[in-house]
Amino acid sequence: MRHTHPIATVPARDRPTRPGVPEPTLTSDTHVPCRKPGSTDTPAIPAQKQGPSVRGLAGFNAAAPDEAEILLLSCCHSRRWAERVAAHRPYPTVEALLAAGDEAGYDLSRADLDEALAAESSALPHPDAPPAARTALRAAHAAYESSFGHAFVISLDGVRPGERLDQVLAGIRSRLGNEAEEERVIAADELRRLARARLAFRLAEPLTPRHSAP
Repeated sequence: MRHTHPIATVPARDRPTRPGVPEPTLTSDTHVPCRKPGSTDTPAIPAQKQGPSVRGLAGFNAAAPDEAEILLLSCCHSRRWAERVAAHRPYPTVEALLAAGDEAGYDLSRADLDEALAAESSALPHPDAPPAARTALRAAHAAYESSFGHAFVISLDGVRPGERLDQVLAGIRSRLGNEAEEERVIAADELRRLARARLAFRLAEPLTPRHSAP
């Protein structure tokens, strides 16, 4: 039986409750796309790394191969995955592109998955979160990374901001009991979901002109 690490919990009274302050986006990333002025929420699909200034599906279809691959690598850092998805352009619809990404994700080799997981990083709570929340999440991520050798990945697409911290802590606590191969399967599935959500977000978000810094 796998030895599990104790996970700190965050008392309800210590969780962020400041009105108007968005909950942290607690996926496996540390970079979150900028929101429009006046936004009251953060997306559950943060950027792994900003890609090139490709606008929408038409821009993605027309982009140079290396430019398309850079954008794809910002969604899932497997070179083989990015090359395969980029090579099948043009795509008639965004849904067709997302389906191609899913299919390529299911075909990741062990080395491809290791490459993609190695590029992920465990997110910390929002800077405005109380010390107890930051401590609990750091302890949970450290326990997971010690057991499995890579960052904890989970897609929070569709999860309400106020529920994200609990979702991450519960997910880590549950998955710490998995055997290594069982957890690889779960992590691969979460990575596919993350890649799909990130790619959809990339194609929809307004990007800066090509000459501007990302």
